[in-house]
Amino acid sequence: MKKLLLTFLMLSAVFSARAQKLAVNTDVLMDACMVPSVGLEMTVGNWSTLGLNVLGCNKPYGKNIKLLAAQPEYRYYFSGRPMHSLFVGVGGVGAIYNASIKGKVYKGIAYGGGITFGYVMNVTKRLFIDFHAGVAAVGYNRKEYFAGDNYGDYVVGGLNKPNASGYYLMPQRIGISVAYILK
Repeated sequence: MKKLLLTFLMLSAVFSARAQKLAVNTDVLMDACMVPSVGLEMTVGNWSTLGLNVLGCNKPYGKNIKLLAAQPEYRYYFSGRPMHSLFVGVGGVGAIYNASIKGKVYKGIAYGGGITFGYVMNVTKRLFIDFHAGVAAVGYNRKEYFAGDNYGDYVVGGLNKPNASGYYLMPQRIGISVAYILK
């Protein structure tokens, strides 16, 4: 995850001289689910933007869930004007999580990539609403065990080993974002 953030910061430094717009956003649907999110999106050409959303939670609605995730995304706008009208995006996701659901513990990492479609509606010159939805293939490596099993101390060769891995085809970045153009 740290490498992902570092890569985004380096890319933003490279493109900042050319960037025409820089916007900050939050996903209203994720915020309503008690998973606060914040994002940054900047133009990297006449038709495209590069963005990064970070989200996380700790015990939303009193449930024993912890999550920290980053979602970089490249968007291509069909209108010829970034942050306006229809777009398609290609993005990734990286997450670490720890959840207890119905007596079973899931602790691990998730990673993957997918495609997003959406529409950006301008409210004012600097304020806009972004409707988006997508699908992604997300892989995972995690420890799964029942809460009373004491599996959390499972070590092989000095390393904690996951006992479950695989992938899911799942929804990605379904939401409504409110964004404000800073520059």
